[in-house]
Amino acid sequence: MIYTVTFNPSLDYIVSIKDFQLGKTNRTCAEQMLPGGKGINVSTVLQNLGIDNVALGFTAGFTGEELLRKMKEIGFSCDFIHLPEGCSRINIKMKDFDGTEINGQGPVILPKAIEQLMERLDKLQAGDILILAGSIPSSMPDSIYHDILAHLSGRDILFVVDATQNLLLNVLEYHPFLIKPNNHELGEIFGVSLMTRESVVPYAKKLQERGARNVLVSMAGEGAVLVAENGEVHIQPAPKGTLVNAVGAGDSMVAGFVAGWTQKREYRHAFHMGISAGSASAFSELLATREEICAIYQTLQ
Repeated sequence: MIYTVTFNPSLDYIVSIKDFQLGKTNRTCAEQMLPGGKGINVSTVLQNLGIDNVALGFTAGFTGEELLRKMKEIGFSCDFIHLPEGCSRINIKMKDFDGTEINGQGPVILPKAIEQLMERLDKLQAGDILILAGSIPSSMPDSIYHDILAHLSGRDILFVVDATQNLLLNVLEYHPFLIKPNNHELGEIFGVSLMTRESVVPYAKKLQERGARNVLVSMAGEGAVLVAENGEVHIQPAPKGTLVNAVGAGDSMVAGFVAGWTQKREYRHAFHMGISAGSASAFSELLATREEICAIYQTLQ
């Protein structure tokens, strides 16, 4: 079974506003309310590909109840811990201003709730896949990714980690099956600027030397690179298409890669599935469907 963890999920309120003006009353001309969070995005795309998975994490308040309702509509299984106080956050995303958003804080997650999450994770068995994605709320210890992998180490579970800086670096000793920095995040780790596909390869290999088994580097319009544990290096330019919405593209790439790996256990296939899913989401208003992903996959060499 595949499990995803989203520590601080959100209701994403996506709005379009014509002629937005500061200090004035602005009215939306279009709006959507979707479940958000990197792990939830991964679960959604996996579900769209017909792959069963279980989403874990924390919810709170009436917004948390709405989150669960919307996730159940999508169809994947949920085993969230409902916190007794606070509310799951609402994130406002302004569609007409690329990258402009207002993110809520989310509820306080106390040590008892973390213990409950660990109890759920104890149910994972050999061969299961655990996907940890995204940032963590300020109420949680910075070591939480490390703590989870340490707790589950030695159980033959495949770990996938999509995080930045120390959250990522601190888990490498547990040999995660897959990590997915983008080229800017990879560059920040080593204090360099990585703008070409070929330039990321030696730095991806450095992360392998530190413990990562497979390093998948997303590069937005430049494509992606996979440095695999068997020595293969796969480099692919971005498929042709019109960028519609970049939100969730990286999460979709993780989902596509994991889906591809479970299907054939081949890195080339997994890599192409990852690129196809990431691109399909970027070219779509919503997260990629199976049909959109397959259509792009057919164009890759």
